[in-house]
Amino acid sequence: MLTAQVALYPVESDDADQVINHSLESLAQAGVQWEVGPVSTELHGPPDQVWQALRSLFEEALAQSGELAMVVTLTNARP
Repeated sequence: MLTAQVALYPVESDDADQVINHSLESLAQAGVQWEVGPVSTELHGPPDQVWQALRSLFEEALAQSGELAMVVTLTNARP
């Protein structure tokens, strides 16, 4: 299992919240568990699915925003 904490920062966007919320919809098809927190989103699942979910999240946000920063922290440690 892999856990990722991810935060999206649309740089050139008039509505960053919309970009982030729309991008989070891509996680519904990713097959991972995810929970939105106040400043980041946490993903849990098999490594291949977590990596694919992160890629989908980035690509969805990039399609809506001219420039984008995404910060990710990963761990395979069990809580």
